[in-house]
Amino acid sequence: MCHLYCMNETEEKEELNLITLAQEYSSDEKARALLESILWPDGAICPHCKNHKEKPIYKLRPKEGSKTPARKGVHKCGACRKQFTVTVGTIFEDSHLPISKWLMAIFIICSSKKSISAMQLSRMLKITYKAAWFMAHRLRFAVSPEMPLAKLLQGVVEVDETFVGGKGYRCSQMRRKTPVVALIERGGSMQARVVSNVTQKNLGQALHECVSKDAVVNTDEHPAYRKPLQEWKQHSTVVHSKREYSRRNADGTKSGINHCESFFSLLKRGVYGSWHHVSREHLQKYANEFAFRWNTRHLNDGERMESAIAMVVGKRLTYRETV
Repeated sequence: MCHLYCMNETEEKEELNLITLAQEYSSDEKARALLESILWPDGAICPHCKNHKEKPIYKLRPKEGSKTPARKGVHKCGACRKQFTVTVGTIFEDSHLPISKWLMAIFIICSSKKSISAMQLSRMLKITYKAAWFMAHRLRFAVSPEMPLAKLLQGVVEVDETFVGGKGYRCSQMRRKTPVVALIERGGSMQARVVSNVTQKNLGQALHECVSKDAVVNTDEHPAYRKPLQEWKQHSTVVHSKREYSRRNADGTKSGINHCESFFSLLKRGVYGSWHHVSREHLQKYANEFAFRWNTRHLNDGERMESAIAMVVGKRLTYRETV
């Protein structure tokens, strides 16, 4: 995690903050160099053929005597002979915004515990609301987990669901609340899943996608968990209707879903306090943003920013796909 620090050899590491980012990396050239150091720590990688060190990669420079300056940051692959920059094949590709503003936006979103609205982001970065909204959605898309998961949740896993959105009127003309399922490994990472409704089928699918069969799963008394969790090692419940929220078992283990409740409180503060309204279509990306911050909670803001940037490779989201 050494890329995001300004230091000399004799100085201690200085944690990156927004002031340092604005002062040291405000120019496009320095911002690109920072991005290259994060995405290419061992040298440039061709996004077209994945050539790294098999064949040379050249950094283009203006020809001698040429009056036309070379495009900054352009490399040419010795294998496929194609040109590229560090933004090709990432969420930054084809963006007209400076890399420096992208870096500041990523830092702001990664360090905002209850997120930030696109309107506030547009005022802080002096860009249009449309640009800020699309920028935030591309970052949420980047930090979303790739399926199937590389590692399933293990150990003691808490699972619970909540409802996000407006009032759940039965009138067909009113949008109903949307269920969000949180699956949290105690002391570890988590996943969030938006489902159409809370049924055995939907909860079972979320469990199969995210939780190892060797895990001990804690839920509340919702009956939709009973049948799917027969396949898991152990299913422990707490009975909220009897005001039971945490229970110490005879074997010394503790049953409860309080970590899920904590996650839901953060997510809803983002919905009510920052965004005010979240459509069902985009709710999964918003939930993934909060899940990413939860999974990187042990990192400082600069390290969390670097983790987010490392996930942008191979992620493309066009504006047409978001509207």
